Amino acid sequence: MKILRTFFLALLTLGIFQTVAIANDNTDIMQLTKLLEQAKSMTGNFSQVTLDVTGTRLQETNGELALKRPGLFRWHTSSPNEQLLISDNNRIWLYDPDLEQLTIQKMDQRMSHTPALLLSGNVSKIQKDFKITSKQAGKLTSFLLLPKDKDTMFNSLSLTFLDNTVNSMILVDNVGQRTSIVFKNIKMNVAVDNKLFKFNPPKGTDIIKE
Repeated sequence: MKILRTFFLALLTLGIFQTVAIANDNTDIMQLTKLLEQAKSMTGNFSQVTLDVTGTRLQETNGELALKRPGLFRWHTSSPNEQLLISDNNRIWLYDPDLEQLTIQKMDQRMSHTPALLLSGNVSKIQKDFKITSKQAGKLTSFLLLPKDKDTMFNSLSLTFLDNTVNSMILVDNVGQRTSIVFKNIKMNVAVDNKLFKFNPPKGTDIIKE
């Protein structure tokens, strides 16, 4: 569950180099914003692998996702251990059926910086919250996002798009763990029922509010 929670969060030089850097940053921000904003909704599958700082595999999972802007997100891990993460832009539900446990958290500033919610969040905040650089290689566009706020759940986030569709995400957290996510069968701007972003726990569930 700690890994899923984690899945859930440099100064410029002076003179003429600062002017050039700002101009480049603005170009990268505009490009990423355009790619994210084109997906008002999205569904698909994912596979996720987490490695520790030595490269040892800690966890490998698969599942399905659905999102709608702004802030509606559903991340369902189906194997090997089922878990469900849901956001309605105000709260986050994290349900573990094996433990029969549900954790509910308010969507504060720190939680809004989590990588998963970046895909469905308010893209106008990207320039404020992250320093962004990009690289282009054929049909693949890669972005490196570095949080400006030190109190975040990760140190860096790489996000790639293939033919303008989100393709993969690599997260490095504060203890050096590396999580790689590959997205598959992505469909953008399809009808998504808002009921997917609400959760009623089964009877007998242990509910923890944070």
